[in-house]
Amino acid sequence: MIKTTNQSMKKKLFNLLKVLLGLYIIVCGLLYFFQEKVIFHPEKLAANYAFDFGGNVEELNFKAHDGKLLNGLLFKAENSKGLIFYLHGNAGSLRTWGFVAETYTALNYDVFILDYRSFGKSEGEINSQAQLFEDNQLMYDAFKKQYAEEKIIILGYSIGTGMAAKLASDNHPQQLILQAPYYNLTDLMRQKFSLAPTFLLKYKFATNKYLTHCAMPITIFHGTQDAVIPYESSIKLKAEFDKIKLITLNGQGHGGITDNEIYKMELRKILAK
Repeated sequence: MIKTTNQSMKKKLFNLLKVLLGLYIIVCGLLYFFQEKVIFHPEKLAANYAFDFGGNVEELNFKAHDGKLLNGLLFKAENSKGLIFYLHGNAGSLRTWGFVAETYTALNYDVFILDYRSFGKSEGEINSQAQLFEDNQLMYDAFKKQYAEEKIIILGYSIGTGMAAKLASDNHPQQLILQAPYYNLTDLMRQKFSLAPTFLLKYKFATNKYLTHCAMPITIFHGTQDAVIPYESSIKLKAEFDKIKLITLNGQGHGGITDNEIYKMELRKILAK
């Protein structure tokens, strides 16, 4: 009787493990095929949406290699010293991201902000990191015809930091500024989704690898209270690259870095050089 009971329990346990394994495989499959939905949260804008930021702003459309139109805004300073090429975070659209431009135009820098595919008025859908890199390079090449590259600063925030590092590694901008960067997206995945196998991740955004090919000055700003991308990510990058200047924003969370007074003070020093 005892032997029969033990066999029954083992069978139930085995069946439970099979169910759990099946669920795990299903979740991993969903994560792989729908990871764009997990990583990117675009706000879509109608093609006739009118931006209203005031000042001297030009709306630009670029045709990608596959024919899709990519939308961006160029904010112009009164006495421009160069261009901030700004790669924004993983959510929203230019409707809200455009407000960061004032901080930089006030310091006499023009600012270009692109909406990635499916964001805002930009057409198409994101399906690979190579596609994003290609789109960013297309835009950068266009602006190199208008600005001397030694007057272009690449700036990335959050998800945009990996793309900014990649773009800088393939070009020769004056400098690279990263707000709240990750070491790489694989490392961040291990922290946030420890049970998911990292080989499922199509978007590696290997910031640490890209920075090895960056000869320009690199400045990182990161808040100690960042609950999205841990401050320790920037500590790891700084430990690996002596050339990085890490500026710690005590008490700062993930959002609102551009409005941080310490950030603005340090930014004035950087852009005054």
